[in-house]
Amino acid sequence: MRAGEERIPSLDAGLKSFKLCPLPGLSTDTRRASLVTQFVDSIRRIEYVHRLRTTTIDPDRCDPTNDLFDPIRAAVLKHKDGNLDEAFWLVFLATHCGRHLDDHWRLARTLYGSNGTGPCWNWSTISGTPDGFHDWLVNAYTSLRSDGVLRRFGNHRKYETLLPGSARGTSAVFRSYIAWVGANRGHGLLIQEAQDACGGDPRATFDYLYNSMGAVTSFGRTGRFDFLTMVGKVGLANIEPGIPYLVGATGPLRGARLAFGGSYDANLTAQKLDRWVTRLGDHLGLGMQAMEDALCNWQKSPDKYLPFRG
Repeated sequence: MRAGEERIPSLDAGLKSFKLCPLPGLSTDTRRASLVTQFVDSIRRIEYVHRLRTTTIDPDRCDPTNDLFDPIRAAVLKHKDGNLDEAFWLVFLATHCGRHLDDHWRLARTLYGSNGTGPCWNWSTISGTPDGFHDWLVNAYTSLRSDGVLRRFGNHRKYETLLPGSARGTSAVFRSYIAWVGANRGHGLLIQEAQDACGGDPRATFDYLYNSMGAVTSFGRTGRFDFLTMVGKVGLANIEPGIPYLVGATGPLRGARLAFGGSYDANLTAQKLDRWVTRLGDHLGLGMQAMEDALCNWQKSPDKYLPFRG
């Protein structure tokens, strides 16, 4: 039995016993089975990151000159070393670039390490000279686009661009993130201020940061949700989403409308579905990241389980 599969009977029973609002899109055994399997996959992906915090990680994961470079594993290591700023920055870099199904972390590695032609753009360097990164990218852009090496953004970031002159380009994104954090105050104070404003409540703090992060260029609903949930999973801050944040969503909203309304275009608002998905998640004992992720993947093939591959 694969990890998490022991929860299948209880999750299926939970869907059948849920009475707080209707689930017409889950009236068949095959649809429930498909969604339950997506729940299990989502739980497994979340727990995988949690386990990284207690496993031994090769230091080469932090080295952008090494093929082993992995920004999430690197963030775990930097956090263990007490370098909170670098850990946050690596999670942001990973979220901005995304992990491509075929290219893996090549784009993040290229940017972090100047493609082997300049400085490592760690937090200390880039927060002190964001214009320096922009200048490097201006000079490197043509080569990066023509050297035959594939450096593609991941699925959730597939509409992003490296184009230096774009108002939504990577250098603009990085500059806005540095401004949001505040180069001179760092991530620790950013999180502390959010927690103080929210009385230390993990869900309220997530919401506070989610809303304030609207100041970061090109980080809409999905980028903010992905970044902040990863911050929580890696253990950089005690935060978690209290709702699935369906306002502005695409796949997860379609999945929620199908489940609760019986069709992809059911006349149900994102705000109402936020409440209903939260109630269902509480009933099933699932957090909002698992709910959001599973609904997004389930709606792509509701009648037959298809695994998500990035």
